[in-house]
Formats: sequence, C-alpha cells, structure tokens
Amino acid sequence: MKWFFLTLWRNFLGCFRGRMVLWHLAAILITAALVISGLDWQYFAATRGPGLRELAWPAVQWGSKLPIWVPLVLLALGFVSRNNAFLRFGAAEAQAVILGLLISSTYKAFTGRVHPMHAMGADISRDFRFGFLRGGVFWGWPSSHTTIAFAMGVTIFMMLPKHRWAGVLAVLYSLYVGLGVSVTIHWLSDFVAGAIIGSVIGVVVGRAFFGDEHRTSNAEHRMGKKMRS
Repeated sequence: MKWFFLTLWRNFLGCFRGRMVLWHLAAILITAALVISGLDWQYFAATRGPGLRELAWPAVQWGSKLPIWVPLVLLALGFVSRNNAFLRFGAAEAQAVILGLLISSTYKAFTGRVHPMHAMGADISRDFRFGFLRGGVFWGWPSSHTTIAFAMGVTIFMMLPKHRWAGVLAVLYSLYVGLGVSVTIHWLSDFVAGAIIGSVIGVVVGRAFFGDEHRTSNAEHRMGKKMRS
C-alpha cells in the first residue's frame, strides 16, 4: 500500500506527460468530429430503442459497482492471506479508479455537456456549457463509467503480460461498460473519449505497478544471492 501513496501523484502527472497529452488531444478532436458531423446524434437516434436499453442497462449498474468492489475484494484477500500479489493488484485497481474518477470529473467540470434524453426530441448533441461547474460533474463528457472501466481493464492487461487471456477479458468488460452507457446515458463521443482517456490511465498505472513487481523481485533475488554467498 505504501507504493499506492508514493505513486498516486506521480501517475496523475504521468497521464498528461509526453506523448500521453496527444491521446487527450485525440479524444477532444474525435469528439469534435463526431459532434460536428452529426454522427453523435445519428448514433443516438439509431440506438435508443427500449429493447437495446434493457440489454445494456446492466452495464451501467456493473460499471458503478465493480470499481468499488474489485479493489476492496483484492485488498481484503491480500491482507487476510498476506499475499503481496493481491495487495498489489488491489492497490493498482484502486488507483486506476481514483484517477479515472478524478480526471473525468475534472473534464466534466469544465465542459458541462448536456446528457442525452431517454426519448427522441430536439438535437441537443452539440450542447456544451463551457466554464466551471456549469453542468456539474456527474453527467457529461467524457463518460466516467467508461473512463474508469478502461482504466481498470487496461491496468490488468498491463500487469499480466504472461496471462493475456485475463487482460483481454478485463478489456472486454471495459468495452461492454462503454458500449452499454453509449446507448443509455451517454453520447457515442462520451464513450469514445472515455475509452481513450481511461486507456491512458491504465497504461500509466499498469506500468508503475508492474515495474514495482519486478523491482521487488529483483531486489529479493539479489538479497538471496548475497545471503547464499
């Protein structure tokens, strides 16, 4: 857990450092293209049926529950069993959730995008309320559900290079959440931007905690060699 606190601020800054900034810019530019071209509204009009909404709604619910339960369960298992792997994964997932919520909420505070209605009406896909807290931090651009889901999924993918099947399953969960919210409570571009920004967070956090694992194992290996000699 010490590594969690030591890296939290560093990883936050890492999400905006170097080439990572270009991915944030890509999320903004793709959003602008989807909004201006009318594809956001066309996607809304094509996907807001009651049957599809019923199928997709569990993604909204799981996207709200798993970010709380996954880190808690992993950390609890780690403390009870004194298993460092569980502790490391729990800390990494907790950090991914915190950074995902913090970064997506900060964007929302300044973009103030109007969320889609449940029924067809006037085209409000271009309505943004730029400023500070003009639209709150719960709705809007990007999707927090998607950002957090991809931050968690990509973190696992980065930390399990020898078990890619588990990482792929984690990313598929992220995709399910993102697509689910894109046909219920968010615009298509909210989902796309959330996926990009969440993936950036996942890469940064996953690299940090995967690197921690190797530094620890290498240090233990060197210590063992010294003791044997």
